[in-house]
Amino acid sequence: MRYRPLATLAFSAFCWLAAYAVSAGSLEPYPSEGATPGLELPDADRQIHNLADYRGKVVLVNFWASWCTPCIREIPSMQRLDADLSSRPFKLLAVNVGERPNRLRGFIKRMQIDFTVLYDEPGKAFREWGASVYPTSFLIDTEGRIRYEAIGPLEWDELGARELVESLMPESDESR
Repeated sequence: MRYRPLATLAFSAFCWLAAYAVSAGSLEPYPSEGATPGLELPDADRQIHNLADYRGKVVLVNFWASWCTPCIREIPSMQRLDADLSSRPFKLLAVNVGERPNRLRGFIKRMQIDFTVLYDEPGKAFREWGASVYPTSFLIDTEGRIRYEAIGPLEWDELGARELVESLMPESDESR
């Protein structure tokens, strides 16, 4: 009976380590050659963004929620990647799932998010894209095809991820 607190502590440590391991994402080739799902969602100003409008650019579609700690940890690296590639054919679309835009305005301001945030309040796009955990990201090539998927957070501005993003850009991109 006196070893129960130790067992509880050991179990808690195991759960924390397992959660930490699961929360570290990796960018993997997308397994399907099927069509990329549509994505047509509003931003905070109710302007509609359609994925098809970004054809010719590499697009990072990131599904997230403000209550998701791994999502929050990933935001600064996405912000840096977006800033670093601002003159390149690249677009970041961060799709917030299940939250109202008016609830998120303060969060976006506090986090100093200046990339495009879209709102999927009912979670329809999240489901259509086959996402099941937060964050889930998809890297779309210039032809509009999903090429890579990341389940869990990444450091998007680290060399490996950035090189993968840049590898999908056209060779003739003069701003390199």
